[in-house]
Amino acid sequence: MSKFVKQLLTDSIAKRLDGVQYLMLVGLTGIDANKNKNLRADLAAKGIDLMVIKNSLARRATEGTVLAAGFKDMAGAYALAWGSADIVSLAKELVKLTKDKNLQGFEIRGAVLDGEVLVAEKAVEVSKWPTREEQIAIILGQILGVGAKLSGQFIAFGGKIASQIKQIADKDGDSAE
Repeated sequence: MSKFVKQLLTDSIAKRLDGVQYLMLVGLTGIDANKNKNLRADLAAKGIDLMVIKNSLARRATEGTVLAAGFKDMAGAYALAWGSADIVSLAKELVKLTKDKNLQGFEIRGAVLDGEVLVAEKAVEVSKWPTREEQIAIILGQILGVGAKLSGQFIAFGGKIASQIKQIADKDGDSAE
């Protein structure tokens, strides 16, 4: 392959990975063409891109980005997976695929997150984290829980005062008769 063609490929890959802050490195060893095609279609329907790439091209294309760390010591055949709402959603989807009996040979080999390389075990561990939506729900629950408790205390205090005023008014009404 000529240097010109390599540069065109590198530029094309860099363009596809532009703005990507995280990705998962997966192995597709032993998956036939039909299963690979179906896998890519299923992932694309979920907003996940999958690309098999030469290691040297990946190094050149990600040079100077947060993804570059993932390709320094890369050896062997890899595919890059990125997309989805966040790294946790991506990891959950890919971990699900590793358990699919039709996709024997599909394995998670690592990840790149915010410029840090995660080994396979840590990458799988990411799938157990709460997703972005779950984190937002947790935070909202904590905020609203405090507000609900505070408003409940104000209402209870106001109710006590109203009850005491009513008792005093009733007492005054009994002595006037």
